[in-house]
Amino acid sequence: MHVLSVVGARPNFMKVAPLLHRLAARGHASSLVHTGQHYDANMSDAFFRDLGMPEPDHHLGVGSGSHAQQTAKVMAAFEPIVQERSPDVVVVVGDVNSTLACTLVCSKLLIPVAHVEAGLRSRDREMPEEINRLVTDCLADLLLTPSPDADENLRAEGVAEERIVHVGNIMIDSLVAQLPRARSSDVVTRLGQRPGEYGVVTLHRPSNVDDPEVLGGVLDALRDIAREVPLVFPCHPRTRERLAEVPGGADGLLLTDPLGYVDFMALVADSKIVLTDSGGLQEETTWHRIPCVTIRENTERPITITEGSNVLAGTDPDQIRTLAAQALKTPRDEHPTPALWDGKTADRIIDALEAWSEGPRPR
Repeated sequence: MHVLSVVGARPNFMKVAPLLHRLAARGHASSLVHTGQHYDANMSDAFFRDLGMPEPDHHLGVGSGSHAQQTAKVMAAFEPIVQERSPDVVVVVGDVNSTLACTLVCSKLLIPVAHVEAGLRSRDREMPEEINRLVTDCLADLLLTPSPDADENLRAEGVAEERIVHVGNIMIDSLVAQLPRARSSDVVTRLGQRPGEYGVVTLHRPSNVDDPEVLGGVLDALRDIAREVPLVFPCHPRTRERLAEVPGGADGLLLTDPLGYVDFMALVADSKIVLTDSGGLQEETTWHRIPCVTIRENTERPITITEGSNVLAGTDPDQIRTLAAQALKTPRDEHPTPALWDGKTADRIIDALEAWSEGPRPR
């Protein structure tokens, strides 16, 4: 097969890297398109290096803009590339604007699409990612799911059974592959911390950082928590701009620039608690069994709550404080990780692509 994979934003890189490595090992041709939705070197180039990913065959360089502008730029730039390459299948991952844009292009050109991380639902259409998930799963030919709840979501939406394949969580492939390197990172001592005696914070969602009142309340809670345990805050560039608009900002927190994948993974692996609005971190902390307080009203990854160490706090400062205090008193859970979160998902994806390419292809 010739498999064309698409990445656009940092969470995509950890999902595509294992797939590229295994495609090459199994003798399939592959090409990579980077839309440039994340264009900061600290958030893109460093991750490519850490994950051992090849240079993209095409870099679209779309940059920032409104959702409509970004989606339109990706579509216009991607269409001639996919026509020229004429792949057997295009693999899209996750739920960013690039995922939706490239799926739309391929659907209109009748080029098959496989969606990795299909079927996740937050039930919140105010989240732009939820719209991207719904439309991508409606149009994609093959839906590759990370967890049983995702399969059930797709069945409830009337998706044909032959389009659904439960393959497991490919982000864990990257985590397992890079964990030995992370163990040799000195990032914890470099930041003046001791293993197991600090927490990690990430915030980036517009619903949390664009409203000064919401952001101010979250920061109030984080500053209180930081009196109990030091909090390291690798800060998204967009979030850093918003911090300056809130009285007190990140006072009391250890603010850093974004970290590369290996350093960030090392930082999380040795932490005592994680407070985040990231979907991927909910999964990584579940694998590590590190207490995670998610600063959102909902999650598209409920398995991190039912089988993991994740709790939803919303944005209420008192609830964030209460759940963080409980988490800090809770020893790390040692129960097994969810099924198929074993570092072998990329091979199962390729198995599914091979089987699908040899059989009938219902649209």
